[in-house]
Amino acid sequence: MPRTSPRNHGLFPCKAEVARRLSQTPTEWKPKAKILERHGLPRIDPLMGGRYWPAVQAYFDRRYGLSTVEVIAPDGTENLDVL
Repeated sequence: MPRTSPRNHGLFPCKAEVARRLSQTPTEWKPKAKILERHGLPRIDPLMGGRYWPAVQAYFDRRYGLSTVEVIAPDGTENLDVL
């Protein structure tokens, strides 16, 4: 049984794992991801280093009419000193 990285099982999978989960090769997925990002596909979170998988699933559910819930992207760093 091949060993898989724990990175592939979490909420922020690597690019290759996202491609695999979407039945794509990494080469096929790369240009498609750029196009889909313009239509709302969640971008790679710079802090976590991957796309938040539940948001990716929600994006495709909306795209195919299975949900009406809108997912919003983080709007920046929180400043708790303001409170």
